Amino acid sequence: MIRAISHCRFTITFSFSFFLLLKLKRNDMALKRINKELLDLKKDPPIGDDLFHWRATIMGPSDSPYSGGVFSLAIHVPEDYPFKPPKVYFTTRVYHPNVSRNGEMSLDVLVSWIPRYTISKVLLSIYSLLTDPDLDNPLDPEIAGVYKTDRTRYEATAREWTRKYAM
Repeated sequence: MIRAISHCRFTITFSFSFFLLLKLKRNDMALKRINKELLDLKKDPPIGDDLFHWRATIMGPSDSPYSGGVFSLAIHVPEDYPFKPPKVYFTTRVYHPNVSRNGEMSLDVLVSWIPRYTISKVLLSIYSLLTDPDLDNPLDPEIAGVYKTDRTRYEATAREWTRKYAM
């Protein structure tokens, strides 16, 4: 069964099957934390298949060149979560200084991870990053250079990529 959880700025999608819960041989601590986070998102927690692989979408902020775009992300939750951060990457192409060509991102909350952080916090941080790039830690120095020296060109290219890949 496919289930979606929507928040004001993002949606998380996953599939589950109640009877497959018994087959899971993963870390109980991680499963408990994942279920708690799903409850925090105001939905019944799913049980089964693979709670360690999520898909999410983020709407482009209206006050940014990403406005109107729907950006897909893949989230891989490690078995030692919440002690290790999830791996999150864009599956939609994004023209941004903190996003590499393969969708990896430079995100402070993932680098300075502490167990009380949540996946919801990570998604909100990504949403913020779209309007406020971290130019001290770019994954694409060329795009960071354009942002610093020709903001108009940067925004035009980001809007073009948003229309091309995220709409």
